[in-house]
Formats: sequence, structure tokens, C-alpha cells
Amino acid sequence: MNNKIVRMEETHPLTWRIRDDKKTIWIKEYCNKNGYNAFKKAIHQNTPEDIISLVKESGLKGRGGAGFSTGLKWSLMPNITNNQEHRYLLCNADEMEPGTYKDRLLIEYLPHQLIEGILLSAFAIKATRGYIFLRGEYVKGEHILRQAIQEAIHFGYIGCNILNSGFNFDLFLHTGAGRYICGEETALINSLEGRRANPRFKPPFPATFGLWGKPTCVNNVETLSNVPSIVLNGTNWYKKLSKSSDTGTKLMGFSGKVKNPGVWELPFGISAREILEDYALGMQSGLSLKAWQPGGAGTDFFTQKHLDLSMDFSTISQAGSRLGTALAMAVDNQINMVSLVHNIEKFFARESCGLCTPCRDGLPWIVKILHTLKNKKGQSNDIENLERLCISLSPGKTFCAHAPGAIAPLQSAIKYFRSEFENGIL
Repeated sequence: MNNKIVRMEETHPLTWRIRDDKKTIWIKEYCNKNGYNAFKKAIHQNTPEDIISLVKESGLKGRGGAGFSTGLKWSLMPNITNNQEHRYLLCNADEMEPGTYKDRLLIEYLPHQLIEGILLSAFAIKATRGYIFLRGEYVKGEHILRQAIQEAIHFGYIGCNILNSGFNFDLFLHTGAGRYICGEETALINSLEGRRANPRFKPPFPATFGLWGKPTCVNNVETLSNVPSIVLNGTNWYKKLSKSSDTGTKLMGFSGKVKNPGVWELPFGISAREILEDYALGMQSGLSLKAWQPGGAGTDFFTQKHLDLSMDFSTISQAGSRLGTALAMAVDNQINMVSLVHNIEKFFARESCGLCTPCRDGLPWIVKILHTLKNKKGQSNDIENLERLCISLSPGKTFCAHAPGAIAPLQSAIKYFRSEFENGIL
């Protein structure tokens, strides 16, 4: 506990404003804590190109899981040829990854920080309209965002000629119907248009042909919430927050049978062991750590020997998994890996959109094999069949990243805990 980093404005750009009583920070309190000052500075002192350059220089990467450069993504939006044409900024708040709840924290405690990030991003890409695509089950978050948007309109931060700058922007809230695939940006766009939530062929990419055929940029809640502090405090300050080559801080956490499950804002480069022992306070009494996933159900398992890895995009990738959402899940020594992976694969099979054959048919086949192994009725070639299916559903062989994410926990569980799969064979 003594090794915890004290939460303060200089080190915690995302969460320093959070109250001790955990109540929502509404607009007056947010403004009293430097809120909307970054937006005022940007629209009166900077051009949209200045903001894009600043975010590029900051090294901010998308916090939804992919880790793509935010500034580079913004720069892919085409130049405006028609001032009457709408351009869209979409905030992806459809947080459907099992075990992930970081965006919910930002929405419920700091809705105006998110709205300010949306406004800054919209100004940078010259968007005229924005949508927050919110997970339908986040009912409390929906009420909070609706009230916060009305407050922002009342204070003159949303609408026409905002703060006499000539910048016009409208923001709307849309609640989703509950599909994991809406985390994929083109499936999200289809859903927002009222279509079935299937991913689209790319190219064309959303930057040129997105929502209703117009230039569109999709960013995650945590990504957008980082932007105000970068604009207000500069890139050198932001880079120094990190202990690794990835810049800034990240909401990270641990769930499972740990003593203190939760999410905390931490610098990139902190080790998984520090998060588990100093913040989650280790495993519950009588249990030991058997395995862990670094960032969601769709990431490869690690074991105890990986606990000293630096939590950043490149280190976790080089070790054979993905940082993902950085909300880790601890697996204790009493859990059978076949049963656990069977449960995970049932989820991914159910959430497949069914558009491509490998994903539509391969995932239910995997579930069927795991069911027989779980009940110790497996056949001698079941493990080899699972390994062949993992190859058939690997990156580049399916329409989107759903299937490659789905097979990540399976292939790593076979790699590290093969004997448990072999015990399921008749």
C-alpha cells in the first residue's frame, strides 16, 4: 500500500478531479477545477491544425485497445471542400469487453471532462456534429450524460458560434442495444445508422466514408478524456508522466479473486506485479495466482512469470499478448482452464455477427469441443483440432478482429496449461 502513487493534478490528468465522496462533478465544480479552460484556449488561440500537431507530438494512443496514434487518426480526415458538409466525431462508449469498466468511471464521475475532450477533438477535425454511442446497460451513465450535455449547452459550450469563435457543434447521446461487435468502429457506424451491426469493408475508411457517407472519426471515451490536459499543460509534461515509450497515464486495474479489485490511473511502464500487489493487494487468502489476462477477455493469458512485465503496448505485445483495455483479470489456482476458456468462447460465439464463415462456424465448433473436454468426454484429436481452428481464425483470415481476439485466450491456455486439456480426453 505504501508504494501507491498519490493522486494529484500533476500526476493524474484523468482522475485528479474525482471527489472523495465519488459524486458526479457537474459543470460549476468542473469549471472551478480548470474545466473547459483547454477548450477556451484552443478555439481562441489555436487553429485546428495546431491541435492535431499537438496531439500527434504528445504521442497519445487510442485507449480502446488498438493503441493507434490519435493525432495520426485525426490527420487522416480529408480537407474540407464544402463548408456545408457535415463531418462527424463519434465517441465510442459501448464498453462491452468483459471485466472492463474504466469508461464507465469517467462517464459517471467526470462527464464534462469527456465533453470537453469531444469539443477539442471536434474542433481539431472540423466536425460539426458528434454522437456518444453509449452501452445500453449504462443507465446511470445515460442520465448523467444527458444532464451534462444540457449543462454544456446552457453554458454556451455546445451550439452555434460557440464562445463567439465561429465554431459550430452539436452533440447527441445514443444508447446501444448491447452488441460486443459495436466496439468495431464500422459496426458502430452501421448500428448508429439503424442497420445491423456488421463491420464494413475497408477501404473506404470512416475518415472518408463514415456515418451517412460523410467523413467520420471514432474515438474511445478514455482517449478523448486525455485531450484537455494535453492542450492545457503541453506535450513535455504529458510525456514525462510515463515510465515507458508510451506516453501519459492509463486507467488500469485487476479483477478476479484479489483482495481489492478496482481501476486506478497509473503511468505506462508500471509492472503488473505492482498493480496486483500494491493496488489490488494480492490474491485472497488461501489462493494463489495461476494466470492472468492483461486487458480483457480477448487477450492471451499470461502466467506468474510474466508479472514483472511493463504495462505498455509494445512490451505486452512482444511477450505474446495485448495490452487491450489494461483491465487485467486474475485467475486463481482453483479454476480449471478448460472450464474458464469454455465460458469465454461461449461469449464470443454468441457475440459473433455471423458475417464471415470462419467466425460464424468456427467459434461454435470450438465451444462444442471445449464442452466435451470439460466433461472429460473428449476425443484423442480434439486438442489438435482446436489448434487448427486457432490458425483458421487468426489475424487476416476473418473479416474483422473479433475471431482473432476470441481465440487468443484459447491458444494461450493450450500453450501454458495443455495438461488440463489432455485430462479431458476419454
